[in-house]
Amino acid sequence: MVSVGVEEEYLLLDADSGYPVSRWEEVRAAAARQRAVARGEVERELLQAQVEVATPVCDTLDEVERHLRRLRGALHAAAAETGCRVAASGAAPFLGPAPVTDQPRYRRMLADAALLVDEQMINGMHVHVGVPDRARAIAVLNRIRRWLPVLVAMSGNSPYWDGAETGFASWRTVVFGRWPVSGPPPAFDGPEDYERRTEQLLRVGVIRDRGQVYWQARPSERYPTVEVRAMDVQLRPEDAAMLAGVVRALVTAGLNEAESGATAGPLVPDELLAAANWQAARHGLNGHLVDPLTCEPRPAAEVVASLMDHLRKTLDDTGDLERVSAGVERLLDDGTGEQRQRRAAASGGKEGLLGLLSTGER
Repeated sequence: MVSVGVEEEYLLLDADSGYPVSRWEEVRAAAARQRAVARGEVERELLQAQVEVATPVCDTLDEVERHLRRLRGALHAAAAETGCRVAASGAAPFLGPAPVTDQPRYRRMLADAALLVDEQMINGMHVHVGVPDRARAIAVLNRIRRWLPVLVAMSGNSPYWDGAETGFASWRTVVFGRWPVSGPPPAFDGPEDYERRTEQLLRVGVIRDRGQVYWQARPSERYPTVEVRAMDVQLRPEDAAMLAGVVRALVTAGLNEAESGATAGPLVPDELLAAANWQAARHGLNGHLVDPLTCEPRPAAEVVASLMDHLRKTLDDTGDLERVSAGVERLLDDGTGEQRQRRAAASGGKEGLLGLLSTGER
């Protein structure tokens, strides 16, 4: 079984106003006092109004969901002790000042891109899938890059920003796209080509370190994994587990294709993939997406069905087919996080929206 792990980022919001609050240190200390939280599972993020959790390495989607529920519950309790709430939204619905976490790397980023760092009030879900080596990690990137915009559409959970409707399903994708190395990765000729091009980015000084290679999929520099980071953080842990299953199947299918000698298929041009990514961030599952196989517009539900057809055998082999299929159907029927946020705001206003976003109320 190919291993999988998930990282999630959350906002810390004032319990009453819903504005970001810089209480990372207090929340971390409160969480550390709980038996449910192990050392290293709760980490700092770029801004002091954010927090990140990481599951252990998991073999099953049941494990992923169980750990996410445990960590979310622990953080909700810790935040309540400090008068704030943990919100599972891809972007802050209301903006306020939040200092950068006092770490040398983060201070350098602030010096390089002050306003962009100040506005980095966005939260993602990162899925790590185990791979044998760097060569196969790059082979996987070349095979999954065409599907990344579909993941953006399925995971959209950030329609509001600074108290306003953005018109986008994933405003987080737009904000993150302002960094110089972001969006879907280009195709590579192999690990040497990846190293050469990454080192060139470092030499010209547009990024300071490999952590700023913010492509939506990349080989991890810390673990023997492919890290897929295209998704907004999810409202519900069951949706997060479903998306982790989709990502694991995508990576596993890519590994199988590479090891069998199958080609990566026709190359989707970078400019078309970037346009498909913008379209996915704009409309989510509400309209049309660019079909990764034909590069033509199709209804979003049909493109999601194409993704499931692509992954069906792999999901069956891993034992995840029934669970992931049910999760995708639930997503199409009940709505993505973006759709549910809009419904909550329409029916309950600001309080309805904040209640939905609070992880302890899942």
